[in-house]
Amino acid sequence: MLPHLSDATLRDSAHMAGVEFGPRDAAVIADLLVKTGIDLVEVGMVSGPGSKDADLIEAVHETVGPERSMTLVVVRDRQQVATALDEAERLGVRHVMYSIPTSEQHAKLKLGSPSAKFLEALARSAIGQAKDRGFHVTFSGEDGARTPRERLVPYVTAGFAAGADRFRLAETVAYLSPWQMEEVIADLTAIDGSEIEIHSHNMLGMAVANSLAALRAGAKWISVTVGGIGERGGNAPLAELLTSLRVIHGDTRFDLSHLTELSRVALRGAGLGEAFQSGPTTPHAFAYELPGQLTHPEAYETLPAELVGNSRELLVRTRLTPALVKWALADSGVFVDVDLFTPWLAERQEREGRPLLDRDAIRKAAIDFQAA
Repeated sequence: MLPHLSDATLRDSAHMAGVEFGPRDAAVIADLLVKTGIDLVEVGMVSGPGSKDADLIEAVHETVGPERSMTLVVVRDRQQVATALDEAERLGVRHVMYSIPTSEQHAKLKLGSPSAKFLEALARSAIGQAKDRGFHVTFSGEDGARTPRERLVPYVTAGFAAGADRFRLAETVAYLSPWQMEEVIADLTAIDGSEIEIHSHNMLGMAVANSLAALRAGAKWISVTVGGIGERGGNAPLAELLTSLRVIHGDTRFDLSHLTELSRVALRGAGLGEAFQSGPTTPHAFAYELPGQLTHPEAYETLPAELVGNSRELLVRTRLTPALVKWALADSGVFVDVDLFTPWLAERQEREGRPLLDRDAIRKAAIDFQAA
């Protein structure tokens, strides 16, 4: 079964050092996510009245509607949950995702008690309050990847018995290999009436692999972020996950043409510039300096650049050849003797400190050559 996707860019980024999206960027990102085919846009965090993320939540609701968005609600005690749900209702939230720490270490740190019985009672209470108010409820296992089976399975079972709609296993601290993830998720999908989501962090570089392993074990939802943005090594990157689903599972449900624009908007809005990242939506993803790769890209690309809204580019410093120059000048309307122009350009590159050349730079250099 192919998965549903939720995107946590506008929520998980709130915990990423120095990253703060504004309402305008949030609206653009949410719109592009929905156009891509993402089921839920996770936005903001509510712990009580006067949420700092109110503007983001309202911007996303205005753009894609509250039914296509989900907001995280912090869980610490029954009274705090009640005031947080009051705020969620005020903001028009329909879907809530409870953040509940499940490992002994995180529960003791955030709840003041490592007791499994207390954890289950708190989850049942929080879920019951939300369902009584008509919310769709996802409850989490924060640090769930490091929570032992004998503690995690009863907790998840209790949550579904209390009326929860979905459980999210949060690999808060990247910890599991794909084969371990498959075992953990299989324990959870075996629970009667369970609907399981995976939210994996990428510190070990396995977030996509772990997400696919969770899918293999029966998870119905995968949580991602644009560009893998997020704390502690980031999250499962949207573009890599969607292209993996297409190549590995033949999943053509999503419109991948928005992915490159999404990455650019998110990186800019996050203040991350265009620093190196992996995946198919970066400026260098389909950039080549070997002429054979430019003239026969199908031999080197699993998916074409155009599919994800990207473009093929030449990037070169010193490895200039007549074939590369010929490719760069094709359809430019600039005509030079390539065999004379190439060594001229190579010599100029050496004089100027070997700057990076793309197709436009080579075309401009050809015009300079004509005038020389």
